[in-house]
Amino acid sequence: MAADLLAPVFEKTDGTDGFVSLECSPLLAHDTAATIEEVHRLWRVLDRKNVMVKIPATYEGFPAIQCVYEGININVTLIFSLQSYKKTIEAYLRGLERRVEDGKPIDRIASVASFFVSRIDTAGDKRLQERIARTGSAVEKEKLEPLLGRMAIANAKTAYQIFKEVFHSKRFATFRTRGARVQRPLWASTSAKNPAYPDVYYVEALIGPETVNTLPPGTLKAFQDHGRVRISLEEKLEEEAAVLARLEEVGIKLDEVTQQVLDEGVSLFFRSFEKLMTAIKSQGDEIVSGLRSSQSATAPD
Repeated sequence: MAADLLAPVFEKTDGTDGFVSLECSPLLAHDTAATIEEVHRLWRVLDRKNVMVKIPATYEGFPAIQCVYEGININVTLIFSLQSYKKTIEAYLRGLERRVEDGKPIDRIASVASFFVSRIDTAGDKRLQERIARTGSAVEKEKLEPLLGRMAIANAKTAYQIFKEVFHSKRFATFRTRGARVQRPLWASTSAKNPAYPDVYYVEALIGPETVNTLPPGTLKAFQDHGRVRISLEEKLEEEAAVLARLEEVGIKLDEVTQQVLDEGVSLFFRSFEKLMTAIKSQGDEIVSGLRSSQSATAPD
């Protein structure tokens, strides 16, 4: 139903926008074969051109991204690290290459790489605050405090530079001549979880061409009210690189933080999915029970 509602947008933009994503069961996040089977099942059952199937950026999930070879639109979710992002891009490109090698069209395949943002600061800030609380040095505090709330945006801006390098390269140029679409970075988790940060903190910082932002309604309303539009993804790139370097120097390692939030993200998806399935089953049981009671009450003696 959601895909049908957005179908006019999909048609109007020639298949650029108007997509709906449905994720594979997160219970399969560490099972490559089962994930690929689920991708095929969801794509077949939904039977809509403007659907993307979500695959988590786990070690076992990366091979499933190459389902684009079969013409399936893929949303790679739970990307936190730059290493995972590079693997995501490579899997997408390899899927396109295989189609080209087999003489298949690549002009109607869409994919996004969903980078989760604010959760990185939530985890990184916690480590920084623990360091700040332990230190008795005013100089050390002055060194650490300016790094709070800086890791996620610096990470995302670095990822965007990787995106530009790859998708505006000679390698991708050959795909463009065949109508291929870039795999757009999608910024997810862009509401400000920390009340100390402005409510449009992440949205304002991550604006640029060929990107998507799945901001929640409250954040969208706030941005419409007082957000500032500009190509912010290209701002202060040297400063953002310096932030990541300083974080490494003080012992807050980006790779460790991104691995932590990935593990937590998969676990949260597990719980949310199981809660959803339980709720659906419960409501289904109630409906069936009500139907049986109604049939029993109206049955002839």
